[in-house]
Amino acid sequence: MASPIEIGSGDRLFVLTGAGVSAESGLPTFRDSNGLWNGYRVEEVATPEAWIEDAEKVWRFYSMRRRDALNCEPNPAHYALAELERNVGERLFLCTQNVDPLHERAGSKRLFHMHGELFRSRCEAECGRPEFVDDGIYETAAAIPRCECGARIRPHIVWFGEIPLEMDRIYAELDRCTMLAVVGSSGTVYPAAGFVEWARRSGARTIYIGPERPLNAVMFSEVVLGKAGEVLPGLFRVSKTQ
Repeated sequence: MASPIEIGSGDRLFVLTGAGVSAESGLPTFRDSNGLWNGYRVEEVATPEAWIEDAEKVWRFYSMRRRDALNCEPNPAHYALAELERNVGERLFLCTQNVDPLHERAGSKRLFHMHGELFRSRCEAECGRPEFVDDGIYETAAAIPRCECGARIRPHIVWFGEIPLEMDRIYAELDRCTMLAVVGSSGTVYPAAGFVEWARRSGARTIYIGPERPLNAVMFSEVVLGKAGEVLPGLFRVSKTQ
């Protein structure tokens, strides 16, 4: 087991979580089988072009993902990060690439979903109506709801080819962190894969936690191999010294 990593009273910790954390709760990822998710390819259901071509298929896919997420529970990694937040407070910023609500269900509060949220929706026309909580299941074209402006409602998800949410806020948090911990991310999807390089420029200590070395492993000062649910509990020790 890895030695505990000390978080000092002056440290600010930025945590990035990826699909590997959700996978430990039983949620599949696009990387599980050559870019397939239960028979769907990325370009068929998770791009702006897919929405234009077949919105019904896109909503069937995300309706399935909503069902999957409701049937899964947070794992020890989610609970360990929620506990770490309670001990570190506002000096911890948790940014996730995942769209599921498992971090929230484990108790995390200081959390940002850079790729959107599975149980929120928004207007496709960006008419000004804010995104909203939505747990609906839409499996036919007729079932797809309409905005007050008349446009269709789409998942509040950042699709491949779209820009992740609030990148200025994320980079501001990276600029002031003294420690970056990346958990369960493959290091292949940008801009998240570049966060470690950004943090290193500011002199932050960089740690990777996951079952296998990520593609960008050379950028980390430390690589802790193992499942997040097994490694994260007890990995960080918060200093009580003021």
